[in-house]
Amino acid sequence: MTNRSASPRSGRRPEWAGRNYVLLTAATIVTSLGAHGALIATTWAVFESGGDAGDVGLVAMARFLPLVFFLLIGGAVADRIPRHRVMVAANALNFVSQAVFAVLVLSGTAELWQMMVLTGLCGTGQAFFNPAAEGMLMSSVTGEQAGRAFAFYRMAMHGAGIGGAALGGALVAFVGPGWVLAVDALAFAVAGALRAFLDVSGIPERKPGGGLFADLREGWQEFIGRPWLWSIVAQFSVVVALIGAVEAVYGPLVARDELGGASPWGIALAGYGVGTVAGAILMTRWKPRRMLLVGTLGVFPIALPSAALAVPLHPVGLTAVMFVSGVAMEIFGVSWMTTMHQEIPEEKLSRVSAYDWFGSTALLPLSTALAGPAEAAFGRKESLWGAVALMTLVTALVLLVPDVRNMTRRPHGATTAKGAPGTAVDAGTGTGGAAGTGTVVVAGGGAGAGMVPAPGASADAEGAVRRNG
Repeated sequence: MTNRSASPRSGRRPEWAGRNYVLLTAATIVTSLGAHGALIATTWAVFESGGDAGDVGLVAMARFLPLVFFLLIGGAVADRIPRHRVMVAANALNFVSQAVFAVLVLSGTAELWQMMVLTGLCGTGQAFFNPAAEGMLMSSVTGEQAGRAFAFYRMAMHGAGIGGAALGGALVAFVGPGWVLAVDALAFAVAGALRAFLDVSGIPERKPGGGLFADLREGWQEFIGRPWLWSIVAQFSVVVALIGAVEAVYGPLVARDELGGASPWGIALAGYGVGTVAGAILMTRWKPRRMLLVGTLGVFPIALPSAALAVPLHPVGLTAVMFVSGVAMEIFGVSWMTTMHQEIPEEKLSRVSAYDWFGSTALLPLSTALAGPAEAAFGRKESLWGAVALMTLVTALVLLVPDVRNMTRRPHGATTAKGAPGTAVDAGTGTGGAAGTGTVVVAGGGAGAGMVPAPGASADAEGAVRRNG
């Protein structure tokens, strides 16, 4: 890959921080600030309207259904037309939906069906945004410093998330969720304006192809032909589904019933954010040779917050566990992004990313919708401990895949297994993730190995969960 940000660098800006990289990072900081507050605000908006755990799950499901349905189309579209246009259009849709949501909540007239429709529009925007954003980010960096660039990008995103989560929890408690949703809408507008200035002149135009379905088929062949890729995405289809239910439904319920309300939950989310920043700093220095092995080992601690909520731990203990989980997620996230950058051809990044996001989030609508009924059938503690056991099991199974254990970083300019030019990257982002954060872990990818936002959160908060950290 080559650096697509051709503008001259000024001052002491690092070599890898070109114009596009700076704009992408600035826009993500803005949306992360709004998104982490909106994550909390949406759940409390449901509670204030008289909703219960089942209603929170339905709102989450309404977001994730269109996200899953449109992801593959979004990936194909992002590889056919300029990616920044797709990103700006998605931000505009999210701005409108969040602004209307804020007005309804502030006026006290928000009903469950309206919240479901509006979060569904947010999910649609995210479905088109995520593949375009990951492709654009990976096209904006190059060579030996790519991993470091990804780590700094995610560090900036998560650093903004720390302030957004803490401030969002406090604002929900003192002024109500409506104003927090309004801030998130404004953040989308500002981020969309920044992304409109991205320079795509250096990215080669796609050659005319066989149409949308041919592009999807080509992306599928690229995806299924790499065992390390589809096995980790399959793993995260389970992990993301479980954590989506835990952190979009059970976490706020435990906070409300046993921790004292929205503020302690916001502080716990901020603890996760501090952990991701610490993990990103670590990955700017640490360059593990076996990227996927180290990244997969880092997934095991991601189950710890579910265990902490099952106990439940005191808010201080929960915050500490969230911190450890954040560090672990960032180890995986940077390792995942640098592997994708090394292994996937630039012209196919958005399509492969779409399959990554699709697989990683496919079970989210079901898991969030069933979270309430599962609590009623088995109990909250039992459901949380079951999530811990399943996440641990599927992560252990991934270690049986030879490519996951043995893949290494190659020197810059080396050749991939398929004979295409490879770009070595140091490991030291998202989905996913993403994914994607809020705190819903999403990985396999998207911007993937980050955190996937819960209902009402930013389309590129990764958190979330893309696992976008």
